[in-house]
Amino acid sequence: MTKNKDKYQGAEIWMKDIQIDTIDKYKQLYKQSISEPELFWDKIAERISWYRKWDNTRKYDFINGDINWFMNGKLNVSYNCLDRHVSSGNGSKTAIIWEGNNLEEDKTFTYDELLDKVKRFANVLKKHGIKKGDRVCIYMQMIPELSIAMLACARIGAVHSIVFGAFSADSLRDRINDSSCKMLITQDTGVRGVKDNIPMKENADIALTETPSIESVMIVKRTGVKVDIVEGRDFWYHEEVNQVNSECEPEVMDAEDPLFILYTSGSTGKPKGVLHTTGGYLVYVSYSHDLIFNYKEDDIYWCTADIGWITGHSYIVYGPLSNMATTVMFEGVPNFPDFGRFWDIIDKYKVNQFYTAPTALRALMKEGDDWVTSRKLDSLRILGTVGEPIKEPEWNWYYSVIGKKSCPIVDTWWQTETGGILISPIPTATPTKPGSATLPLFGIEPVLLTDKGEEIEGNNVQGLLAMKSSWPGQMRTIYGNQQRFIETYFSQFPGYYFTGDGAKRDEDGYYWITGRVDDVLNISGHRIGTAEVEGAIGKAEGVAEAAVVGVPDDIKGQGIYAFVTLMTGTEYSEKIHNNIIDSVVKEIGPHAKPGKLQFAPALPKTRSGKIMRRILRKIGEKDYDNMGDISTLADPAVVEELIQGSSQV
Repeated sequence: MTKNKDKYQGAEIWMKDIQIDTIDKYKQLYKQSISEPELFWDKIAERISWYRKWDNTRKYDFINGDINWFMNGKLNVSYNCLDRHVSSGNGSKTAIIWEGNNLEEDKTFTYDELLDKVKRFANVLKKHGIKKGDRVCIYMQMIPELSIAMLACARIGAVHSIVFGAFSADSLRDRINDSSCKMLITQDTGVRGVKDNIPMKENADIALTETPSIESVMIVKRTGVKVDIVEGRDFWYHEEVNQVNSECEPEVMDAEDPLFILYTSGSTGKPKGVLHTTGGYLVYVSYSHDLIFNYKEDDIYWCTADIGWITGHSYIVYGPLSNMATTVMFEGVPNFPDFGRFWDIIDKYKVNQFYTAPTALRALMKEGDDWVTSRKLDSLRILGTVGEPIKEPEWNWYYSVIGKKSCPIVDTWWQTETGGILISPIPTATPTKPGSATLPLFGIEPVLLTDKGEEIEGNNVQGLLAMKSSWPGQMRTIYGNQQRFIETYFSQFPGYYFTGDGAKRDEDGYYWITGRVDDVLNISGHRIGTAEVEGAIGKAEGVAEAAVVGVPDDIKGQGIYAFVTLMTGTEYSEKIHNNIIDSVVKEIGPHAKPGKLQFAPALPKTRSGKIMRRILRKIGEKDYDNMGDISTLADPAVVEELIQGSSQV
């Protein structure tokens, strides 16, 4: 052991003691992290506090889907996110800045204040019979009590299952029942953009008619709108927290005890209850948040995601708070009260790291530069993207207009299942390329596979993206269905974790995500990623956004159907139509030409910004009677507009 320690001299705490400021330094440290993974992860794990150190670093089996990290290590997530910062004398530091939907609403919470609120609500949970291992469903908009509830569950060892606040009553019911949740935490009504009366409690009441496992309901008073109260079952959050004391010792948890369940959004197939555990997950999100965002003391960090999705779990709450960061939490939308809202918030709080989705950038880019150039934005240091590959037009706009060509862009690739970011530039070291996630983080081993599961060596190659070894943030199972876990991620290519994505590796070894394998088109035998075609369309002048699906074609097997949204103020013309076709031919080749182009004012998206391609496929196939559930869309009315427009294509 002494010899190994000497070898790692100076790398005791990687992100603190080593300046990763060149690509050569990255490559040196990356090689080290892969050749001696146990030693590497042991060092990384020391960044958080443990009650008891682990016996073994990792044990995993990608054949049977058996994954374990930091075995027999003991810790508590809530303690790591709150108590240890307070006890080190940093209680007065701002933990969360909450920006409400309406301009006049905002709140700040110091680590002292947040800890007090978390302890109190943890005692409320215990008062109502919630104990270690019980599942608690949280169905809320982006209000402070959402993060308080998460941390309170973590404090007592309860497993939280957050259901995105825009999901329907049926979606909520199914998720509660799948994991047999004992308590539901919700709010009276919600506000978001122009919507000032989102019926949260009402939706919950509908769901609760068919959820036998729910014993109690906590309701946060957000708007004061009158809601129905079921005596003996429903309780007001504000009343309950005032009836308990603020002393609540954190539960000692095993590294492999469950922390949360989060259901995939259900854009394809039955939602999967992705289960993440305590030790490995926290180590990984703490490490990756620090590394990728280069967080410094007194920085203000803002991730615009919703906590109902994994990005919010990992990079609004658990990652930043474990690093004693100040994290911004935003209730509203980027276009309310106007298209300058994001930029106003950045100036208001002097945000240093800004992390958002390409879909939001495209929507804002579409409205022109004036909304941006009339703001300062001089506090920004790092820009990040998440959710989908960022195409070159919005990358260039983000870099030039938002970052004024002085902020590196970290284009992050990861999944609900991975827990945290796996492939991303390191802003101080990695030269970037528009549209590329670039290189894996330390300790991450991506490979490209053929359809037969053979590793594709070298550069300038394309294949299926898989992981060769485990990492601490990896999901452990699909809740209640280990067999589905194995079949989904490990059975197709035994010995690998299969991501479901395709990717290219270029001449520099950089990774380019080409889209989901089920979003790969096969045109006359040519495999083409939808992301590639969309990127080529996006380069045509006047295009704001594009989404591409495959439709049956008698000759080619599949044809390409493209849905295109134009920039505000740009009118459809034959010239624009031809420019789009020319751009695709130029960027990819004539085989990738869309057979059909439909111009539309908007695309069907979930509130998280995910394009619902299932709906676009049905429209492209003119199968209008089998759209499935559209209640999770941000604007269901978009579907009818697209159906009407398709009749003219």
